[in-house]
Amino acid sequence: MAKRWLGLVLGVSLAASAYGQKKRVAVMDFDYATVQSWVQQYFGSNQDIGKGIADMLVDRLVNDGVYSVIERKQLDKIIAEQNFSNSDRADPSTAAKIGRVLGIDAIIIGSITQFGRDDKKTDVGGVGHGLSRFGIGGVEKKQSTAVVQITGRMIDTSTAEILASATAKGESSRSGTGLLGAGGGAGAAGGGVLDMRSSNFANTIIGEATTKTVNDLAKDLEAKAGSLPTTVVHVSGLVADAAPDGTIIINVGSQAGVKVGDTLQVKRKVRDVRDPATGKVLRSVTDAVGTVTITEVEATSATGKFSGSGQAKVGDVVSNQ
Repeated sequence: MAKRWLGLVLGVSLAASAYGQKKRVAVMDFDYATVQSWVQQYFGSNQDIGKGIADMLVDRLVNDGVYSVIERKQLDKIIAEQNFSNSDRADPSTAAKIGRVLGIDAIIIGSITQFGRDDKKTDVGGVGHGLSRFGIGGVEKKQSTAVVQITGRMIDTSTAEILASATAKGESSRSGTGLLGAGGGAGAAGGGVLDMRSSNFANTIIGEATTKTVNDLAKDLEAKAGSLPTTVVHVSGLVADAAPDGTIIINVGSQAGVKVGDTLQVKRKVRDVRDPATGKVLRSVTDAVGTVTITEVEATSATGKFSGSGQAKVGDVVSNQ
């Protein structure tokens, strides 16, 4: 009985340890310039399938739990603040800069290299009506096959080095319908926004091919998680504001590696120890005051809840060491 209990404890400890070692990643919108003309033809207007596939990949990575995936709204905020354009989607240097601001281990970029039919024919029937005619599609061809191929790359946020690369390809065939046929329901109009995570899209053959491709790409990227380098971030800052209710603001944020959920030590400097010959500060002597658990992070600041026997003050030292 004791051995079984010990095994259970060890199993829980290992699981907790593995969870704590998750790499933090974000997913950029995929570049789809290569297939943009086909996208316009199929949907009746230019739909951002690069964003759609990125959203699908995020969902898959979150559900699998191998990586800790940054929220989409945090990524979009940084992209807007840094004024990055769609042309920067597949650029490793740009992605690395965004990743550093977010304080993550790696950022995933990618390109869609195939999205459409397995042949070169353009006679796809009713697709000119866009997704407002979802469920009808083209019927000229007895057998339609959709093919989707994407390449994903995981970029080191410190060096812009490609840490891992994977390519996935998915196909789906169906008789008596076009690429957008047999989806059922009503989708976005030709000039509207395509929701590639909806059941309307998923039930089409192009949707089925896309789902297979994204799932395979996620598996490949997850298989490389163990080979990614571990980024050790040393956080050091000061308390910039301390409210009576225990809410404190520190002067370091995501750019310094601070993340929501971090618990940082709060210390108060007692004195500096100086070199008697040069007067140079050798080290600072501090007393422990308490800890702060981070609840909100911005680029150059963070907010958290203080816990300790006393009260934090402006100028107190905050660190993860």
